[in-house]
Amino acid sequence: MEIAENAALVVVDVQKGFEEEEFWGTRNNPEADDNIASLIDVWQATGRPVVFVRHDSSKPESPLRPGYEGNGFKEYVEERRGKGAGAELLVTKTVNSAFYGTPDLDAWFKAEGITQFVVAGIQTNMCAETTARMGGNLGYEVVFALDATYTFDLAGPFGWRRAAEELAQATAVSLHGGGFAQVVTAEMVRGAAAR
Repeated sequence: MEIAENAALVVVDVQKGFEEEEFWGTRNNPEADDNIASLIDVWQATGRPVVFVRHDSSKPESPLRPGYEGNGFKEYVEERRGKGAGAELLVTKTVNSAFYGTPDLDAWFKAEGITQFVVAGIQTNMCAETTARMGGNLGYEVVFALDATYTFDLAGPFGWRRAAEELAQATAVSLHGGGFAQVVTAEMVRGAAAR
């Protein structure tokens, strides 16, 4: 795997509101936050561009709603913002895809000559996956750092319920097997980016 010299790291919705387990339920992958932090560090140290994405939920009960403490980035993300040698962008959105946010991510990537990006963040099967899928549809080379994401148990139709880890694996299979993205580990990304 190769990571381009100008590949962007897209850090999706790493916000304090996701710490509210009573709202979201049981999460998977406790190592995700360390892996996300390490990817930001590598990107900033190598001067690559970092995009921080924030979900401004329009739902009044959401821990991610604007004006509520949970809307803010987790401390380890907030303290890294503005520290890199490369370009940095803040995108805010109200839907799953970072490509439907403000400012326009696709336009920014094109202006910066970026054709490859790495996805990390929350939730694996929601905003991270949707951003990866849409990036693939738009013609970008998408790398999905699976263990730098996490999600929560979820109920669906027909009385079906899936554990967070099952959902993460389903995302990985759909993205990788469906050709939307190359699904890898954070360690693989760090190794390729450090070369």
